[in-house]
Amino acid sequence: MAQQLIYHGLVSQHSTLSVDLAVMRQTGFDGLEVSAAKMRDVLAAGFTPAELSARLQEVVIPGIGFLMDIDRHGADQAALMRDADEIFRLAKISGAKAVQVITGPVQVDAVRAFAKGQPWAGYTGLLGMTRVEQIAILAGNLSRLADAAAQFGLLLYLEALAWVPLNRLADQQEVIARADRENLRLAVDFWHCYASGDTPDQVARLDPALLYGVHFCDSRRFDGGIPDEANLRNIATGAGVLNLQDWVDAVKATGYQGWWSCELFCRRQQQDDSFAVATELHDLMTKMIL
Repeated sequence: MAQQLIYHGLVSQHSTLSVDLAVMRQTGFDGLEVSAAKMRDVLAAGFTPAELSARLQEVVIPGIGFLMDIDRHGADQAALMRDADEIFRLAKISGAKAVQVITGPVQVDAVRAFAKGQPWAGYTGLLGMTRVEQIAILAGNLSRLADAAAQFGLLLYLEALAWVPLNRLADQQEVIARADRENLRLAVDFWHCYASGDTPDQVARLDPALLYGVHFCDSRRFDGGIPDEANLRNIATGAGVLNLQDWVDAVKATGYQGWWSCELFCRRQQQDDSFAVATELHDLMTKMIL
């Protein structure tokens, strides 16, 4: 399998799915990591599932993002499984091969409140539990989600957020091994790895059979503490502190061949000409990856 350069809808964050598709096609990307939120907007506007599916029929869609707070447990677990069923159905409409699943709490303010010993009214995920409890809950949920995804013929690719428990690559590998399902994979996101304390050397030791997808992205300097994603990722890819070639080479050293997505959180670029920004990203990815 050749390396594939995949467009990410966050580059044109404030545009429609139709614009994402136009940018992808006109700037030379091989496919699209599709946004479930943008798909929902299309359906809410009155398009039928069949009409939406037809628009995506010829598009390479390796993944759809995302199912969040996958560590929901107890009284919250039923809502997790309902959310999973909904995004799995969207994945089938899109023709995606897999669904991205991310750990929680997505809201970093919950982690800040916990660190200060302050109450938090919203979702707190696995905060305050022992590592043994955290592993058991997350692995159990991944098993249930993987079984449900298998009914739709889908893979799941795990991405742990940098500010939550079990955020290291070793943690994620352990959880996936404990979940013990054939359709579970791991995504490598350069920023989440960096902010969690993982290095290119650790990425290079990953099993390529476990990898499904790479988020090619950058960061501002992070000096420790609870990472502030909104600030740290507000940088053009290639203009930050990451040596992107080192991270790319680390992934390639595993023997991985697959898709690389240009996930972007730079607010200035998201307000700029998406076609121009995507062209720059495609050129940079071509130089470093292909």
